[in-house]
Amino acid sequence: MKTPSWAALLNRQAALLRRAARPLRERHRAPAGAGSWLAGAVTTEAGPRRWWLFRPEGVRFGERLPLLVMLHGCHQDAKSFAASTRMNLLAARERFLVLYPEQSRLANAQGCWNWFDTRAGRAWAEAGWIMRAIDQVVMLYAADRERTAVAGLSAGASMAALLATRYPRRFKALAMHSGVPPGVAHSAASAVGAMQGRREPALPTADGAWPPLIVIHGEADAVVSARNAGAAARLWSGAAGASEGAPQQQQRGKRYPMTVTHFQRASEPVATLVQVQQLGHAWSGGAARQRFSDAQGPDASRLVWRFAQQQFRRAGGGTGEV
Repeated sequence: MKTPSWAALLNRQAALLRRAARPLRERHRAPAGAGSWLAGAVTTEAGPRRWWLFRPEGVRFGERLPLLVMLHGCHQDAKSFAASTRMNLLAARERFLVLYPEQSRLANAQGCWNWFDTRAGRAWAEAGWIMRAIDQVVMLYAADRERTAVAGLSAGASMAALLATRYPRRFKALAMHSGVPPGVAHSAASAVGAMQGRREPALPTADGAWPPLIVIHGEADAVVSARNAGAAARLWSGAAGASEGAPQQQQRGKRYPMTVTHFQRASEPVATLVQVQQLGHAWSGGAARQRFSDAQGPDASRLVWRFAQQQFRRAGGGTGEV
């Protein structure tokens, strides 16, 4: 048998090293989107907490762009959430900033936001550092403070709702996808019942009126009960004294059908409920072959951004220039 040459052995070793390094390269590769994928951190008592920012190309000096804060779900991180939602591609085209705070696995082993732990205070601490991350982006990257919205999936949706009700003046719009409304859980034990839709939400204290809400939920969700979607919309409606409109059946092409219900007060939007047939616990219309993403659903990223845009215009916030 012929002995391999030194050159062949070196080539084989180089190939093995390239294969071993591939996961590391993938982990550091920026999600798709024409722009910059920027890292930042907030200092907390429990240690540094990371965030990532997508900034589209061609931002002019003195220009202020709208900001969408995106909170990932359990078993996700900033990059996987950006990849599954494809929000950066939309942000590059529509010209807005996207901030992805990232939960530490030291704070939660599954990467979940501790939205439920209001009794022990972890929920408030996490909400606090997310707000500091927003302040950093406003200061460092000239995000428009008057055109800021927050969205999330699952545990991220519940944390987004917590932020919007605790700091209502800071957000012009809230988007909850497959989450639990605020005021239904105060510990890990009560969170389980809340996810199953067995707890009624109580009105959380708020310093001012809550921002308009769009809630998107799959009717086939086996992780977070779809009952939570209606509960969230009706919580917002009750707090604002809004009226519930007639449900509208909609379908776009071959995507899953959806039922859309608007809640309004004196023609002003308070909440929009989007119930998606056949959708499980996944971002509707997300990237194919991504975890917690279903490409067959209506495009939730477009729905969220369009809703946020409407609230920015209605509020008259921001000119886009410093």
